Amino acid sequence: MQRILRQNGIFETLKNNFLLFCLFIFFLTSGLTEVRAQEVSASVDTTTIKIGEQITYKLSVEADREDLVVFPEGQTFSPLEMIEAYAIDTSDISDRYRLVREYALTQFDSGSYTIPRQRVLINDREFLTDSFAVVVNDVVVDTTKQKMFPIKPAVEVPPAFEISAWILWLLGIILLGVVVYLLYRSRKKRKEAAKQLPPYERALFELKQLDDSHLLEQREIKEYYSQLSAAVRRYLDGDIYDHALESTTNELIAYLEAERDRGRLKLENTTISRLKEILERADLAKFANSRPDVLTAKEDRSSVENVIKDTKASIPQPTEEELLADKEYRERLERKKKVKKIILGIVVVVLLISAGTAYIISTRGFEYFTDTYIGNTSKEILESEWISSEYGTPAVTIATPDVLVRDINNPDAMATGKETFNYGSLDSNLFVSINTRRAGEDFSLDSALEEVYTYLEERGARNIITKQEEFTTLNGLEGLKVFGTMTFQEDEKSQPVSKKYSILNFGMGEGYQQVVMIYNEEDKYADEIAQRITTSVELINKAN
Repeated sequence: MQRILRQNGIFETLKNNFLLFCLFIFFLTSGLTEVRAQEVSASVDTTTIKIGEQITYKLSVEADREDLVVFPEGQTFSPLEMIEAYAIDTSDISDRYRLVREYALTQFDSGSYTIPRQRVLINDREFLTDSFAVVVNDVVVDTTKQKMFPIKPAVEVPPAFEISAWILWLLGIILLGVVVYLLYRSRKKRKEAAKQLPPYERALFELKQLDDSHLLEQREIKEYYSQLSAAVRRYLDGDIYDHALESTTNELIAYLEAERDRGRLKLENTTISRLKEILERADLAKFANSRPDVLTAKEDRSSVENVIKDTKASIPQPTEEELLADKEYRERLERKKKVKKIILGIVVVVLLISAGTAYIISTRGFEYFTDTYIGNTSKEILESEWISSEYGTPAVTIATPDVLVRDINNPDAMATGKETFNYGSLDSNLFVSINTRRAGEDFSLDSALEEVYTYLEERGARNIITKQEEFTTLNGLEGLKVFGTMTFQEDEKSQPVSKKYSILNFGMGEGYQQVVMIYNEEDKYADEIAQRITTSVELINKAN
């Protein structure tokens, strides 16, 4: 029995050990598979180039088919510049993928550089490649053998947003067509108004057209009477009663009789009776299919002409008051026509300006349009005539858009020999300040910079980031350039503004000189303005 138990115990022990061994093998193979499946390597085709030449940087990744691989994007190779990232090349390796991506890098300044380690993401894991040291050499030019050529003219870079030339031509043609159509339509209306006949002449002209229509020969009695009655009604509507066209025959005759009784029309009873008879016969022909004979129709035509002539003769001559009223009415019409012409001219001008604006923006860009035609303060400062002057003791010669003004608000600083000259203000696009101080034992570069930072912080500067580098003026004097960025907020109600600053410091045997420049970070002309001021700085070491 004990033997069996011992055997069972041994069996259980072997069984447990076997399970542990299997688990160990499983995790070992899984880890090896993961390591094997996720291999990242980087290489470069060369480590020595000339200025402007390219380096091919290759990233190779081996991973499982279901893995998500993310390669570096953007300018992650700084200080080298990434020119182009090529498409990812994929190849099969048994049950895995090999992904290869190449990048074209370059540098336009000579020196020794290091391509930083690049980060590759595989699923949730991060892999870092090795860094590479690269040497960029100058291009040696033998001016004794190389033929010299004149400087080529500047080439205009096309804007990022560009409209095809054929679209611009099409828009121009459409705009020209609209203008021509509007001018033609206006001219046509003027001609039609000029050609429009007065009611009396138009009535006689319509009767003449009726004679030439041959409607009676064709036995079109209904159409004949329709045009005959329309001619006399249109005349009466134009000269006598402005509702003659839509009135019934009885209403029209009643109106003419009433006007006769008031003395406004000198019509005979026979004329009104004859007109009533003709209109009633025309109504019967149009609406009751009555067919008068041709002889009667011709007599009615002659009678209508006589009625029109008699009615024209019966209209009394307008009084002086009526003539004046009519003159005022015509003047109002002329004024309305002039207003319409002015509005049409304004519309045409607006269309032309809009088309010109759209063309300039599409070809030169929106910023060029605003800077050139609306105005840009920084551009105006840059293109204006600058003033070069000497400031302080020891003297600093500098060119600025305008003369710097001496700061006399700090008598204590002036008593210690410090002089300050300012241009602009901290809340403007550009602020320039020159500080000079005579030599002193208790004064240093650190204390001079601390004064500037204290001055800025007291007036709303925050988040000041500082960098520094050596600086040499055009006349060969060395100094220290302290530069960086900051956020300026004048008060709680104003919005914070990102600004750049640059402080040029010169400590010479006879004293200390400092040039401070502060400008808006988003101003595209400000860097050029600051560079122009910087290159104009000249110091005279009188100790020499």
